[in-house]
Amino acid sequence: MKHRLWRLLLGLLCATPTAAQEPFVATLPVEEMREKQLVVETTEGTVVIDLLADAAPNHVGLIMQQATEGVFDGTSFHRMVLRGIVQGGDPNTKDASAPDQYGRGGLGLVAAEPSGETHSAGTVSAITVAGDPDSGGTQFLICVVDQPGLDGQYTIWGRVVAGLPVIARISETPVDANGNATERVEILSATVRDWAPAPPPSFTTDSVEELAGYQAVLETDAGPVTIEFFPDRAPEHVRNFLRLADTGFYDGMAFHRVVPGFVIQTGFPPTRSTPLSEEQRMLIQNISLEVSDTRHVKGIVSMARGDDPDSAQTSFFIVTDTSPELDGVYSAFGRVVSGIEAVEQIEQSPTNGEEPVTRVELRAVRLVAP
Repeated sequence: MKHRLWRLLLGLLCATPTAAQEPFVATLPVEEMREKQLVVETTEGTVVIDLLADAAPNHVGLIMQQATEGVFDGTSFHRMVLRGIVQGGDPNTKDASAPDQYGRGGLGLVAAEPSGETHSAGTVSAITVAGDPDSGGTQFLICVVDQPGLDGQYTIWGRVVAGLPVIARISETPVDANGNATERVEILSATVRDWAPAPPPSFTTDSVEELAGYQAVLETDAGPVTIEFFPDRAPEHVRNFLRLADTGFYDGMAFHRVVPGFVIQTGFPPTRSTPLSEEQRMLIQNISLEVSDTRHVKGIVSMARGDDPDSAQTSFFIVTDTSPELDGVYSAFGRVVSGIEAVEQIEQSPTNGEEPVTRVELRAVRLVAP
């Protein structure tokens, strides 16, 4: 199966040759192409690509020139492998009425530039004609995940630094039996700018006072539960929870653990009724322990974790009775301010061990802004 997938993948990268011409050579010196980014606005969202001038100066020079001339504007991503790669950059795709010409344009412009760069997630490299490494041009592929099987075969000229979830969504575009897109996902514009840092994740710059103004409403099968936060005691846990909730991460998860007189617990990704998006998956990270003198009494909201004190990620629990054994061991980051009746109803759910016999769903988490 793996070999069949690679044959399919490599087959999709076999483009059709165009008329030969003298290879493009960048007119700008490498030092003037360093610290440049290509900002690609698509119908699915924005993608920012760091241009790797030291690794592939001629390819980067060509991409900068073609972007300035508007060559990419109005093109579409015409081939993809589901959650594997996407392919775009063919000027022929501007014509929606001529899909039989897709994959034939923008090639044979620049010679190969081998380097030590590898095809990790987010890598952008030049499409070439099968058997001719010196046939690159404007067509490119972007890796959704690591693709080590492509290393050494294609010139790498960029790396996505913002918007990889956008690329993942594009890879989910319906395709025909040959991997050709059956729906258009367009590049609205592609512009070159000086390097700029990626914006910080949401809630990163909010002060403790600002974070304390938020509340979260947990819409459950048993009714709404509203919690307030303790950013003065566990600021990074509060930021993490708000960040996850803001993307809909918790929507459709189940209360997977119910222990009467102790806790009810939710936030475990495998219980989600629909798959997480790439953007949501990228938010999963370990959060270092933040203990305080907060007592784990009824209504306290705290983060679950493994044996490693710094292994909290997404799963959290609501305490249903005084539980001093949790004090100083888990990071309490909030408390229930209304809806404790719903918590009590969930606590009464019949269980098989600690797992509810009947699914009890966390339908959505809705943030209430200050």
